Amino acid sequence: MAPLHFGAFLAPHHLPGESPTLQLQRDLDLVTQLDRLGFDEFWCGEHHSTGWETIASPEMFLAGAAMRTGRIKLGTGVVSLPYHHPFNVAQRIVQLDHMSQGRALLGTGPGALPSDAHTFGIDPVVLRDRQDEAIGVLKRLLAGEDRFSYECEWFTLNDAKLQILPLQPVIPMATASMISPSGMTLAGKYGDGCLSIGSMSDEGLASLPLQWSFAEEAAAEHGQVVDRANWRVMFNWHIAETREKAYEEVEWGLVRWHNEYNVGTLQRPGLEPFENTEAAIQALALAPGSASVIGTPDDLIDRVLEMQKVTGGFGVAIGFVNDWATPANVAKSWDLVARYVIPEVNGQLAPMRESNEFVKSNRQYFERAQKAILNKINEHERAAETFRTEGVGGGRSPVAAHSGPSDEDAITDEAAAEETSGVAD
Repeated sequence: MAPLHFGAFLAPHHLPGESPTLQLQRDLDLVTQLDRLGFDEFWCGEHHSTGWETIASPEMFLAGAAMRTGRIKLGTGVVSLPYHHPFNVAQRIVQLDHMSQGRALLGTGPGALPSDAHTFGIDPVVLRDRQDEAIGVLKRLLAGEDRFSYECEWFTLNDAKLQILPLQPVIPMATASMISPSGMTLAGKYGDGCLSIGSMSDEGLASLPLQWSFAEEAAAEHGQVVDRANWRVMFNWHIAETREKAYEEVEWGLVRWHNEYNVGTLQRPGLEPFENTEAAIQALALAPGSASVIGTPDDLIDRVLEMQKVTGGFGVAIGFVNDWATPANVAKSWDLVARYVIPEVNGQLAPMRESNEFVKSNRQYFERAQKAILNKINEHERAAETFRTEGVGGGRSPVAAHSGPSDEDAITDEAAAEETSGVAD
Protein backbone atom coordinates (compact mmCIF):
# COMPACT_ATOMS: atom_id res chain seq x y z
CA MET A 1 0.00 0.00 0.00
CA ALA A 2 1.39 3.42 -0.96
CA PRO A 3 2.29 5.65 1.98
CA LEU A 4 0.04 8.56 2.82
CA HIS A 5 1.84 11.85 2.24
CA PHE A 6 1.44 14.83 4.56
CA GLY A 7 1.54 18.55 3.89
CA ALA A 8 0.52 21.96 5.16
CA PHE A 9 -1.73 24.69 3.80
CA LEU A 10 -1.16 28.32 4.78
CA ALA A 11 -3.96 30.70 3.76
CA PRO A 12 -2.87 32.41 6.06
CA HIS A 13 -5.41 33.18 8.80
CA HIS A 14 -3.31 35.46 10.98
CA LEU A 15 -4.85 37.34 13.87
CA PRO A 16 -4.78 41.08 13.07
CA GLY A 17 -2.68 43.33 15.24
CA GLU A 18 0.79 41.92 14.56
CA SER A 19 3.54 43.18 12.30
CA PRO A 20 2.94 41.74 8.80
CA THR A 21 6.71 41.75 8.28
CA LEU A 22 7.24 39.44 11.24
CA GLN A 23 4.25 37.30 10.27
CA LEU A 24 5.83 36.61 6.89
CA GLN A 25 9.15 35.76 8.53
CA ARG A 26 7.42 33.40 10.94
CA ASP A 27 5.62 31.73 8.05
CA LEU A 28 8.94 31.18 6.28
CA ASP A 29 10.35 29.72 9.50
CA LEU A 30 7.44 27.28 9.54
CA VAL A 31 8.19 26.08 6.00
CA THR A 32 11.79 25.49 7.05
CA GLN A 33 10.61 23.48 10.05
CA LEU A 34 8.24 21.41 7.93
CA ASP A 35 11.01 20.66 5.44
CA ARG A 36 13.28 19.50 8.26
CA LEU A 37 10.52 17.35 9.78
CA GLY A 38 9.93 15.52 6.50
CA PHE A 39 6.57 16.90 5.39
CA ASP A 40 6.00 16.34 1.69
CA GLU A 41 4.15 19.48 0.55
CA PHE A 42 3.55 23.09 1.50
CA TRP A 43 0.83 25.25 -0.05
CA CYS A 44 0.03 28.94 0.40
CA GLY A 45 -2.80 31.03 -0.94
CA GLU A 46 -3.51 34.29 -2.76
CA HIS A 47 -5.76 36.86 -1.10
CA HIS A 48 -6.07 40.63 -1.31
CA SER A 49 -8.42 41.66 1.50
CA THR A 50 -9.87 40.94 5.00
CA GLY A 51 -6.73 41.85 6.97
CA TRP A 52 -6.33 38.19 7.98
CA GLU A 53 -5.09 36.60 4.75
CA THR A 54 -1.99 38.60 3.97
CA ILE A 55 -0.11 36.77 1.19
CA ALA A 56 -0.93 38.41 -2.13
CA SER A 57 1.53 36.45 -4.27
CA PRO A 58 2.03 32.78 -3.41
CA GLU A 59 4.77 32.50 -6.04
CA MET A 60 6.85 35.23 -4.37
CA PHE A 61 6.43 33.66 -0.95
CA LEU A 62 7.28 30.19 -2.24
CA ALA A 63 10.38 31.51 -4.02
CA GLY A 64 11.58 32.76 -0.64
CA ALA A 65 10.71 29.42 0.91
CA ALA A 66 12.64 27.61 -1.84
CA MET A 67 15.82 29.36 -0.75
CA ARG A 68 15.38 28.02 2.80
CA THR A 69 14.38 24.43 2.00
CA GLY A 70 15.69 21.47 0.06
CA ARG A 71 13.10 18.73 -0.37
CA ILE A 72 9.53 19.84 0.41
CA LYS A 73 7.32 20.51 -2.62
CA LEU A 74 5.97 24.05 -2.90
CA GLY A 75 2.45 24.68 -4.16
CA THR A 76 0.31 27.69 -4.95
CA GLY A 77 -2.80 27.13 -2.89
CA VAL A 78 -4.16 28.66 -4.97
CA VAL A 79 -3.57 31.10 -7.80
CA SER A 80 -6.92 32.78 -8.44
CA LEU A 81 -6.84 32.40 -12.22
CA PRO A 82 -9.57 34.94 -13.14
CA TYR A 83 -7.40 37.70 -11.62
CA HIS A 84 -4.43 37.01 -13.92
CA HIS A 85 -3.46 36.72 -17.55
CA PRO A 86 -2.69 33.00 -18.07
CA PHE A 87 0.64 33.75 -19.75
CA ASN A 88 1.86 35.53 -16.61
CA VAL A 89 0.71 32.63 -14.43
CA ALA A 90 2.59 30.17 -16.65
CA GLN A 91 5.79 32.21 -16.59
CA ARG A 92 5.72 32.67 -12.81
CA ILE A 93 5.19 28.97 -12.06
CA VAL A 94 7.97 28.01 -14.49
CA GLN A 95 10.34 30.41 -12.77
CA LEU A 96 9.36 28.99 -9.38
CA ASP A 97 9.99 25.48 -10.68
CA HIS A 98 13.53 26.42 -11.66
CA MET A 99 14.22 28.39 -8.48
CA SER A 100 13.00 25.45 -6.37
CA GLN A 101 14.95 22.85 -8.39
CA GLY A 102 11.80 21.19 -9.69
CA ARG A 103 9.58 21.31 -6.60
CA ALA A 104 6.72 23.53 -7.84
CA LEU A 105 3.06 22.53 -7.67
CA LEU A 106 0.39 24.62 -9.40
CA GLY A 107 -2.87 24.88 -7.51
CA THR A 108 -5.61 26.92 -9.14
CA GLY A 109 -8.96 28.30 -8.06
CA PRO A 110 -11.62 30.83 -9.04
CA GLY A 111 -10.91 33.18 -6.13
CA ALA A 112 -12.23 32.58 -2.64
CA LEU A 113 -13.09 36.08 -1.40
CA PRO A 114 -15.92 38.09 -3.00
CA SER A 115 -14.18 41.22 -1.72
CA ASP A 116 -11.18 40.40 -3.94
CA ALA A 117 -13.36 39.95 -7.02
CA HIS A 118 -15.05 43.26 -6.21
CA THR A 119 -11.68 45.00 -6.06
CA PHE A 120 -10.78 43.70 -9.53
CA GLY A 121 -14.20 44.56 -10.89
CA ILE A 122 -15.02 40.96 -11.79
CA ASP A 123 -18.53 39.54 -11.55
CA PRO A 124 -18.42 36.46 -9.26
CA VAL A 125 -20.74 34.68 -11.68
CA VAL A 126 -17.97 34.35 -14.30
CA LEU A 127 -15.15 33.25 -11.98
CA ARG A 128 -15.43 29.47 -12.38
CA ASP A 129 -15.85 29.59 -16.14
CA ARG A 130 -12.77 31.77 -16.40
CA GLN A 131 -10.79 29.38 -14.25
CA ASP A 132 -11.78 26.56 -16.60
CA GLU A 133 -10.76 28.57 -19.66
CA ALA A 134 -7.43 29.59 -18.14
CA ILE A 135 -6.52 26.01 -17.19
CA GLY A 136 -6.89 24.89 -20.80
CA VAL A 137 -4.54 27.63 -21.99
CA LEU A 138 -2.05 26.98 -19.18
CA LYS A 139 -1.86 23.31 -20.12
CA ARG A 140 -0.88 24.22 -23.67
CA LEU A 141 1.73 26.76 -22.58
CA LEU A 142 3.36 24.51 -19.98
CA ALA A 143 3.48 21.60 -22.43
CA GLY A 144 5.57 23.72 -24.81
CA GLU A 145 3.11 23.61 -27.70
CA ASP A 146 3.93 25.45 -30.93
CA ARG A 147 3.05 29.12 -30.96
CA PHE A 148 -0.68 29.74 -30.83
CA SER A 149 -3.07 32.65 -30.53
CA TYR A 150 -6.15 32.81 -28.37
CA GLU A 151 -8.77 35.47 -27.84
CA CYS A 152 -11.70 35.65 -25.45
CA GLU A 153 -13.63 38.28 -23.53
CA TRP A 154 -11.02 38.72 -20.81
CA PHE A 155 -7.58 38.06 -22.33
CA THR A 156 -5.75 37.78 -25.65
CA LEU A 157 -2.70 35.78 -26.69
CA ASN A 158 -0.79 36.48 -29.91
CA ASP A 159 1.70 33.86 -31.12
CA ALA A 160 2.23 32.68 -27.56
CA LYS A 161 4.97 30.26 -26.52
CA LEU A 162 7.02 30.11 -23.32
CA GLN A 163 10.71 30.88 -23.80
CA ILE A 164 11.58 28.67 -20.79
CA LEU A 165 9.80 25.40 -20.04
CA PRO A 166 9.43 23.86 -16.56
CA LEU A 167 12.31 21.97 -15.02
CA GLN A 168 9.98 19.07 -14.23
CA PRO A 169 8.67 17.12 -17.21
CA VAL A 170 5.18 18.09 -16.02
CA ILE A 171 4.32 20.50 -13.21
CA PRO A 172 1.65 18.75 -11.10
CA MET A 173 -1.60 20.72 -11.06
CA ALA A 174 -4.53 20.66 -8.64
CA THR A 175 -7.84 22.48 -8.46
CA ALA A 176 -9.36 23.78 -5.25
CA SER A 177 -12.66 22.17 -4.27
CA MET A 178 -15.14 23.36 -1.69
CA ILE A 179 -18.62 21.81 -1.41
CA SER A 180 -19.95 22.32 -4.96
CA PRO A 181 -18.97 19.88 -7.74
CA SER A 182 -17.09 22.62 -9.63
CA GLY A 183 -13.55 21.97 -8.40
CA MET A 184 -13.77 18.20 -8.66
CA THR A 185 -15.33 18.44 -12.11
CA LEU A 186 -12.44 20.57 -13.37
CA ALA A 187 -9.93 18.13 -11.86
CA GLY A 188 -11.59 15.31 -13.78
CA LYS A 189 -11.88 17.29 -17.02
CA TYR A 190 -8.13 17.94 -17.14
CA GLY A 191 -6.87 14.84 -15.30
CA ASP A 192 -5.47 16.96 -12.48
CA GLY A 193 -5.26 16.55 -8.74
CA CYS A 194 -7.67 18.14 -6.32
CA LEU A 195 -7.25 20.11 -3.11
CA SER A 196 -10.36 19.56 -0.96
CA ILE A 197 -10.44 22.71 1.12
CA GLY A 198 -14.11 22.29 1.97
CA SER A 199 -13.33 19.30 4.19
CA MET A 200 -12.51 21.74 7.00
CA SER A 201 -16.22 22.51 7.45
CA ASP A 202 -18.78 20.06 8.79
CA GLU A 203 -20.75 20.28 5.53
CA GLY A 204 -17.66 19.77 3.37
CA LEU A 205 -16.55 16.84 5.48
CA ALA A 206 -19.92 15.16 5.04
CA SER A 207 -19.77 15.62 1.25
CA LEU A 208 -16.33 14.05 0.74
CA PRO A 209 -17.54 10.53 -0.09
CA LEU A 210 -19.55 12.00 -2.97
CA GLN A 211 -16.93 14.47 -4.16
CA TRP A 212 -14.56 12.00 -5.80
CA SER A 213 -17.35 10.62 -7.98
CA PHE A 214 -17.66 14.06 -9.62
CA ALA A 215 -14.00 13.89 -10.65
CA GLU A 216 -14.32 10.34 -11.99
CA GLU A 217 -17.44 11.17 -13.99
CA ALA A 218 -15.86 14.26 -15.55
CA ALA A 219 -12.65 12.33 -16.33
CA ALA A 220 -14.63 9.62 -18.12
CA GLU A 221 -16.52 12.23 -20.11
CA HIS A 222 -13.33 13.94 -21.33
CA GLY A 223 -11.13 10.90 -21.84
CA GLN A 224 -8.97 11.57 -18.78
CA VAL A 225 -7.89 9.53 -15.76
CA VAL A 226 -7.84 10.77 -12.17
CA ASP A 227 -5.72 9.20 -9.46
CA ARG A 228 -6.65 9.20 -5.77
CA ALA A 229 -2.95 9.63 -5.01
CA ASN A 230 -3.36 13.21 -6.25
CA TRP A 231 -6.38 13.91 -4.02
CA ARG A 232 -5.43 16.18 -1.13
CA VAL A 233 -7.83 16.33 1.81
CA MET A 234 -7.61 19.21 4.26
CA PHE A 235 -7.67 18.79 8.05
CA ASN A 236 -7.76 21.46 10.74
CA TRP A 237 -5.88 20.42 13.87
CA HIS A 238 -4.00 21.46 16.96
CA ILE A 239 -2.05 18.69 18.68
CA ALA A 240 -0.47 18.58 22.14
CA GLU A 241 0.84 15.92 24.53
CA THR A 242 -2.57 15.58 26.23
CA ARG A 243 -6.10 16.63 25.36
CA GLU A 244 -6.19 18.91 28.37
CA LYS A 245 -3.03 20.65 27.21
CA ALA A 246 -4.40 21.03 23.67
CA TYR A 247 -7.60 22.58 25.04
CA GLU A 248 -5.56 24.95 27.19
CA GLU A 249 -3.30 25.99 24.31
CA VAL A 250 -6.13 26.92 21.92
CA GLU A 251 -7.43 29.39 24.49
CA TRP A 252 -4.99 31.74 22.78
CA GLY A 253 -6.76 32.13 19.43
CA LEU A 254 -9.54 29.62 18.64
CA VAL A 255 -12.46 31.82 19.68
CA ARG A 256 -11.00 34.91 18.03
CA TRP A 257 -10.53 33.01 14.77
CA HIS A 258 -14.14 31.83 14.76
CA ASN A 259 -15.85 34.91 16.16
CA GLU A 260 -13.81 37.65 14.50
CA TYR A 261 -12.98 36.02 11.16
CA ASN A 262 -15.58 33.40 10.25
CA VAL A 263 -18.52 35.20 11.88
CA GLY A 264 -17.45 38.84 12.04
CA THR A 265 -15.44 39.27 8.83
CA LEU A 266 -16.70 36.65 6.39
CA GLN A 267 -20.16 36.60 7.95
CA ARG A 268 -20.68 33.02 6.88
CA PRO A 269 -24.38 32.06 6.92
CA GLY A 270 -25.55 29.99 9.85
CA LEU A 271 -22.52 30.60 12.07
CA GLU A 272 -22.91 32.03 15.54
CA PRO A 273 -20.15 33.33 17.83
CA PHE A 274 -18.96 31.20 20.74
CA GLU A 275 -19.12 32.50 24.28
CA ASN A 276 -15.93 30.75 25.36
CA THR A 277 -13.24 28.29 24.29
CA GLU A 278 -14.98 25.32 25.88
CA ALA A 279 -18.04 25.86 23.68
CA ALA A 280 -15.84 26.29 20.61
CA ILE A 281 -13.95 23.05 21.26
CA GLN A 282 -17.18 21.16 21.82
CA ALA A 283 -18.74 22.37 18.55
CA LEU A 284 -15.67 22.33 16.30
CA ALA A 285 -13.82 19.24 17.52
CA LEU A 286 -15.94 17.05 19.79
CA ALA A 287 -19.46 17.07 18.36
CA PRO A 288 -20.45 14.18 16.05
CA GLY A 289 -19.38 14.98 12.50
CA SER A 290 -17.12 17.85 13.55
CA ALA A 291 -14.31 18.70 11.16
CA SER A 292 -11.45 19.68 13.49
CA VAL A 293 -9.10 17.75 15.76
CA ILE A 294 -7.97 19.34 19.01
CA GLY A 295 -6.22 16.71 21.07
CA THR A 296 -3.38 14.23 21.02
CA PRO A 297 -1.44 12.49 18.24
CA ASP A 298 -3.64 9.43 18.80
CA ASP A 299 -6.75 11.53 18.17
CA LEU A 300 -5.37 12.73 14.84
CA ILE A 301 -4.24 9.23 13.88
CA ASP A 302 -7.77 7.96 14.43
CA ARG A 303 -9.27 10.81 12.39
CA VAL A 304 -6.92 10.37 9.42
CA LEU A 305 -7.46 6.61 9.29
CA GLU A 306 -11.21 7.13 9.61
CA MET A 307 -11.20 9.60 6.72
CA GLN A 308 -9.27 7.15 4.56
CA LYS A 309 -12.08 4.64 5.05
CA VAL A 310 -14.91 7.14 4.63
CA THR A 311 -13.55 8.64 1.40
CA GLY A 312 -12.30 5.42 -0.15
CA GLY A 313 -8.74 6.71 0.01
CA PHE A 314 -6.73 9.84 -0.79
CA GLY A 315 -3.05 10.55 -1.34
CA VAL A 316 -2.14 13.54 0.83
CA ALA A 317 -3.38 14.68 4.25
CA ILE A 318 -3.02 18.47 4.39
CA GLY A 319 -3.01 20.29 7.71
CA PHE A 320 -4.37 23.83 7.75
CA VAL A 321 -1.94 26.26 9.39
CA ASN A 322 -4.00 28.11 11.98
CA ASP A 323 -3.27 30.63 14.72
CA TRP A 324 -5.32 28.87 17.38
CA ALA A 325 -2.30 28.72 19.70
CA THR A 326 0.86 30.74 20.24
CA PRO A 327 3.53 30.46 17.53
CA ALA A 328 5.63 28.27 19.83
CA ASN A 329 2.76 25.87 20.48
CA VAL A 330 1.80 25.81 16.80
CA ALA A 331 5.36 24.80 15.95
CA LYS A 332 5.25 22.11 18.63
CA SER A 333 1.96 20.79 17.21
CA TRP A 334 3.57 20.23 13.80
CA ASP A 335 6.53 18.57 15.49
CA LEU A 336 4.24 16.11 17.28
CA VAL A 337 2.48 15.26 14.02
CA ALA A 338 5.81 14.46 12.37
CA ARG A 339 7.11 12.42 15.30
CA TYR A 340 4.04 10.36 16.10
CA VAL A 341 1.21 10.69 13.57
CA ILE A 342 2.98 10.28 10.23
CA PRO A 343 5.03 7.19 11.15
CA GLU A 344 2.03 5.53 12.82
CA VAL A 345 -0.33 6.13 9.91
CA ASN A 346 2.24 4.80 7.46
CA GLY A 347 3.08 1.68 9.47
CA GLN A 348 6.67 2.64 10.26
CA LEU A 349 6.31 1.86 13.97
CA ALA A 350 4.79 -1.62 13.71
CA PRO A 351 8.09 -3.43 12.99
CA MET A 352 9.71 -1.68 15.96
CA ARG A 353 6.91 -2.81 18.28
CA GLU A 354 7.11 -6.36 16.90
CA SER A 355 10.85 -6.46 17.53
CA ASN A 356 10.38 -5.24 21.08
CA GLU A 357 7.69 -7.85 21.77
CA PHE A 358 9.85 -10.60 20.29
CA VAL A 359 12.74 -9.73 22.57
CA LYS A 360 10.53 -9.54 25.67
CA SER A 361 8.80 -12.84 24.86
CA ASN A 362 11.95 -14.86 24.15
CA ARG A 363 14.07 -14.48 27.27
CA GLN A 364 15.50 -17.98 26.88
CA TYR A 365 17.99 -16.65 24.33
CA PHE A 366 19.33 -14.13 26.82
CA GLU A 367 19.41 -16.63 29.65
CA ARG A 368 21.63 -18.87 27.53
CA ALA A 369 23.86 -15.91 26.72
CA GLN A 370 24.13 -15.10 30.43
CA LYS A 371 25.24 -18.63 31.18
CA ALA A 372 27.93 -18.32 28.51
CA ILE A 373 29.22 -15.12 30.09
CA LEU A 374 29.17 -16.64 33.58
CA ASN A 375 31.11 -19.62 32.30
CA LYS A 376 33.90 -17.36 31.08
CA ILE A 377 33.90 -15.39 34.32
CA ASN A 378 34.29 -18.54 36.39
CA GLU A 379 37.17 -19.74 34.23
CA HIS A 380 39.13 -16.79 35.63
CA GLU A 381 39.59 -17.02 39.40
CA ARG A 382 40.08 -13.33 40.15
CA ALA A 383 37.21 -12.30 37.86
CA ALA A 384 34.91 -14.84 39.53
CA GLU A 385 35.88 -13.61 42.99
CA THR A 386 35.32 -9.98 42.03
CA PHE A 387 31.94 -10.80 40.53
CA ARG A 388 30.85 -12.68 43.65
CA THR A 389 31.93 -9.94 46.05
CA GLU A 390 31.38 -6.69 44.15
CA GLY A 391 28.76 -7.43 41.48
CA VAL A 392 28.64 -6.28 37.86
CA GLY A 393 31.51 -4.04 36.83
CA GLY A 394 33.16 -4.18 40.20
CA GLY A 395 30.22 -2.32 41.72
CA ARG A 396 30.87 0.71 39.54
CA SER A 397 28.46 0.15 36.64
CA PRO A 398 24.80 1.07 37.37
CA VAL A 399 23.52 -0.82 34.29
CA ALA A 400 24.52 -4.30 33.22
CA ALA A 401 25.42 -5.14 29.62
CA HIS A 402 22.51 -6.04 27.29
CA SER A 403 23.01 -9.75 27.77
CA GLY A 404 25.33 -9.67 30.75
CA PRO A 405 24.72 -11.27 34.16
CA SER A 406 23.16 -9.49 37.10
CA ASP A 407 24.48 -9.70 40.64
CA GLU A 408 21.93 -12.41 41.39
CA ASP A 409 23.53 -14.59 38.72
CA ALA A 410 26.80 -14.94 40.63
CA ILE A 411 27.92 -18.56 40.85
CA THR A 412 29.10 -19.54 44.24
CA ASP A 413 30.14 -23.14 43.81
CA GLU A 414 32.02 -25.33 41.40
CA ALA A 415 28.91 -27.33 40.51
CA ALA A 416 27.30 -24.28 38.94
CA ALA A 417 30.45 -23.62 36.96
CA GLU A 418 30.48 -27.20 35.72
CA GLU A 419 26.82 -26.84 34.73
CA THR A 420 27.73 -24.12 32.27
CA SER A 421 30.84 -25.87 30.94
CA GLY A 422 30.72 -26.51 27.25
CA VAL A 423 28.48 -23.58 26.45
CA ALA A 424 29.77 -21.76 23.40
CA ASP A 425 31.43 -18.38 23.85
